[in-house]
Amino acid sequence: MAVDTQVIKDEEVLNKLIAARESILREIRKAIIGQDEVVEQVLISLFVGGHSIITGVPGLAKTLLVRTIANVLDLSFKRIQFTPDLMPADITGTDIIEEDRATGKREMQFIRGPIFANMILADEINRTPPKTQSALLEAMQEGTVTVQGTTYPLPKPFFVLATQNPIEMEGTYPLPEAQLDRFMFNVRIGYLPEEDEVAVVKMTTSPQDFNFERLMSAEEIIGFQRLVRKVPAADSVTRYAVNLVSTSRPNTDRSPDFINRWVTWGGSLRASQFLVLAGKARAILHGRYNVSCDDIRAMALPVMRHRILLNFQAESEKVDSDQVIKRLVETVPEPKSGL
Repeated sequence: MAVDTQVIKDEEVLNKLIAARESILREIRKAIIGQDEVVEQVLISLFVGGHSIITGVPGLAKTLLVRTIANVLDLSFKRIQFTPDLMPADITGTDIIEEDRATGKREMQFIRGPIFANMILADEINRTPPKTQSALLEAMQEGTVTVQGTTYPLPKPFFVLATQNPIEMEGTYPLPEAQLDRFMFNVRIGYLPEEDEVAVVKMTTSPQDFNFERLMSAEEIIGFQRLVRKVPAADSVTRYAVNLVSTSRPNTDRSPDFINRWVTWGGSLRASQFLVLAGKARAILHGRYNVSCDDIRAMALPVMRHRILLNFQAESEKVDSDQVIKRLVETVPEPKSGL
């Protein structure tokens, strides 16, 4: 009986990823205290090949988190501070005229912008005008940058973490819903419990000298991204993800009363796709080679919270998208296996 070498290779990659999970978390915890759920969501997004928005007030170590993950995974990292005067060329790069001193000949040379890195922290993306936002979003979608008619490929893997500040919203340019939909996750970072905050203050007010062990290469991460898509998902699990998203849409046959009352626009097809992909990545990180409905439920908040548009009624009753999703998860039953 012939042995499928591809299956053996996939098993080797799977075992390596499972073994590396605890090592990755151990290295990240050298600099990041608490926020285990946030770290896992960022890793899942990376292993799926998606991009994420991180929402949190200033001072919660968003930049440190991304830089630490890039260090541990041996990826190049760039931070772009978005401001009202930032231009698209400041992100993508531009052509300049350079003279060859030996020959005196002048020619155009492309100077790469900060977008040419494996991990990009787009800090306060809602503080820059739509034209500049679109330059970043195009790079996210296509994996390339086009300047003066020439297309340049971006490094792989390519991963964008865009932060939004929920306070000081005056003078900002919020991303439209159609552009928000391109992000796989909306990861929320909250304040730490008291004991964790005390530990952070002690650590950050003492001498720091972190030596991170580089645990993965870019090529290995690309291999993990391929493996994630091979993880089997039963029809019942896929149907559950689709039902969860379709039930979030108001004014349909299956819309619950609370959806019709509070929601203007529900989850898109991308929400169903990302729910299944995120469930696959979570299953692998937890040592399983199959997806369960528990994985789908665990990923519902980060996948759907930026895809559900609430109406004035919800705002007046102080209902947020997380409350709607949690109630949705309680309402939608799991399909029976085989259906």
